[in-house]
Parts: sequence; structure tokens; C-alpha cells
Amino acid sequence: MAFRIPFNVPGLAGDELRYVADAITRGHTAGDGVYTARCHEFLQRELGVPRVLLTTSCTHALEMAALLLDIQAGDEVIVPAFTFVSTVNAFVLRGAKPVFADVRPDTLNLNEEQLEPLITSRTRAILPVHYAGVGCEMDRILEIAQRHSVAVVEDNAHGLFARYKGKLLGTFGCLATQSFHETKNIICGEGGALLINDARYVERAEVIREKGTNRSRFYRGQVDKYTWVDIGSSYLPSEILAAFLLAQLERHEQIQAVRRRIWERYDERLRDWAAGRGVVCPKVPPHCQHAFHMYYILMPSLECRQKLIAHLKQRSILSVFHYLPLHLSDMGKRFGGREGQCPVTESVSDRLLRLPFYNGLTEELQDEVIHALADFQE
Repeated sequence: MAFRIPFNVPGLAGDELRYVADAITRGHTAGDGVYTARCHEFLQRELGVPRVLLTTSCTHALEMAALLLDIQAGDEVIVPAFTFVSTVNAFVLRGAKPVFADVRPDTLNLNEEQLEPLITSRTRAILPVHYAGVGCEMDRILEIAQRHSVAVVEDNAHGLFARYKGKLLGTFGCLATQSFHETKNIICGEGGALLINDARYVERAEVIREKGTNRSRFYRGQVDKYTWVDIGSSYLPSEILAAFLLAQLERHEQIQAVRRRIWERYDERLRDWAAGRGVVCPKVPPHCQHAFHMYYILMPSLECRQKLIAHLKQRSILSVFHYLPLHLSDMGKRFGGREGQCPVTESVSDRLLRLPFYNGLTEELQDEVIHALADFQE
């Protein structure tokens, strides 16, 4: 079914098609060409990160993180129960056991006050997810992690260019990951990046990303031939994707300004409506500058949310829920997940609804969504 107002529409920022055509004309469309290098340089400069490596997805960036940390069978990783499956799957693939943490009821981020009791002698990594591009309480998370000598890997799929206490998300953990999936602010269809904040991981990350070979060293003239030196896989995106991505990155300020207007307009128009109906709007702490990635509301109940989805669908407006609790999934239960283990996650998963949000959403279309919400009768 086609919706007049879809949930998401991928958009062009300006030079995408010109850059893609140029990448093809250059005769090098495989990975690690001119456009990949320009994306790396741009992100390293803007984020102040020692090394950035583009990947084919945020999932693959997470898999690289698990390889770099040398995750083994029996290791434990702490992950919020309210996140996408990739956050945990990348580590489970290496044999790790996920330990599910509940989220805060305000930001829906990993609850840092419940973190320490989950740490054991087997804990190797903590995976904070900056939900909706709002920063986790990184000061507390890092303090706990450092005290227990546990690595922190940020899943920053939602939070590119957002900040926590003035510092950019993705620059706190030893490693961090980004997503450029078509539903994100900055896109290339499918794509991601690994941010390496600890220089000790740079050389091995290049090897893992290049199928376990030292080809990067060969291209820099550091060895006279390249060979297989470690485990790895093919994590390089094509130059066509990198070309598209560069055009988006170069316009990131304009893209963020548009998304900010859309987010703030929803927030201004819906706060009073929500307060009178027991609906909760997003909470952004004052020390967080968020990414304006999505606008969601928390309905009073699952039944109420489903009725609202149906109501909007009748108006040809697509609204969607989000993550199902990982600890209650079939796989999650195999790792000991049980009902009641993460009560906040279980509650918000039933009640959360994401509204249409994309760079091309006009005020007129947004007004239709807002008016449809106002007309909703429980």
C-alpha cells in the first residue's frame, strides 16, 4: 500500500548524482578510491577522530569492533534490551553472551544506574546506544567501564553530529559505529563507518576491513607485496556509495537545519495535545544537543497505539513502532531473557510510535499529520 505521507523518503542534498557519475567515469567503482578517501578525511576532520573507516553497514562496523576487541566464546557484553539486533548480533557471532540492560524511562538510553551490577569477570564490552540521537550518560558509563577495565563501544547509528556535554557522540568509546542507512539523517542507501578513537586499533582495523590482508600497507608503500595476515572480511563499500555519501556529508549542516525545524515543529504543536491525553513526548536533557533523528510519542497503552496507527493509516499516513525487546525475542530467551527482566523496555516497546520524519517533509504535509493526531479519538 502506497501512503500519501510515508514514514521515510530518502532525499538528495545536491551533488549526489554528479559525484556518482564522476566515480563511474573515473573507472574505479570498487572500494577505497578517491571518494572513500574524501569521506574518511571529512569525518576525521569534523569529528576529530584519529581514524574513520567506511563500511558497508553499521552492522559490519559493529562486527569489526567485535573482531578488534578479540571477543571470544564465553565473553559477556552488556547491551540495552531496547535496540536493533545488530548491536548485539555482531558480538554473538564471535561467541559472546549478551547481558541485557534496561533503559531509562526518559531518554530510552541504557540506564547507567543499573549498569554496574551487570558487570562480571567475563564482561568485555559495554555497548551504549544513543537512542534517537540523544546522548547516553557517558560520564557515568565511562567511569564504571574504566574502573572495571571494560571496553566501551558506542552504537551511534542515530547520533551523527550530536553532542553530550559539548563533546561529539562517537568520540567517547575506544570504538564507535555510524549508520548511513536510508532512514538516517545522512544517507547512502546502505552504509556505515567505524570510528577508531584508540590509535592502537588502527592498523589491525585496516587489515580486518581488507579481508585480513595488509593491502593498505602495500598501497602506502610500507611493504612490497600484500598477503593474508589476520582474520577479516570484505567490509568496503563501493565508490558509488562513497560518492553519494560525500555529497550528503558536505551538506550536513543544511540537512540538520531542516531536520531541526521539522522536529521542533512537531514538538511545539504536540506538547499540549500530548499532555492532555497521557501521551509522552521525547525528553532531551539540557546537556545534550541531539541529532533530530526522529520524533516519537509514547502512547498510554499498546491498544491505544495500535488504534492510532490504524487511524493514521486511514488518512494515508504511515507511522511505525520501533524495537521489540531483545531479551524477549527467540534468541534473547536462549541467552536467559525473561519477561519482567527489563520492565521499562517492555513498556516503551509496546507504546512507542514514530511519526513521519524525512528531509523532504513539507510544513503542509506535517500539518496533516498533526491535525490527524488532534482528531484521534481513543
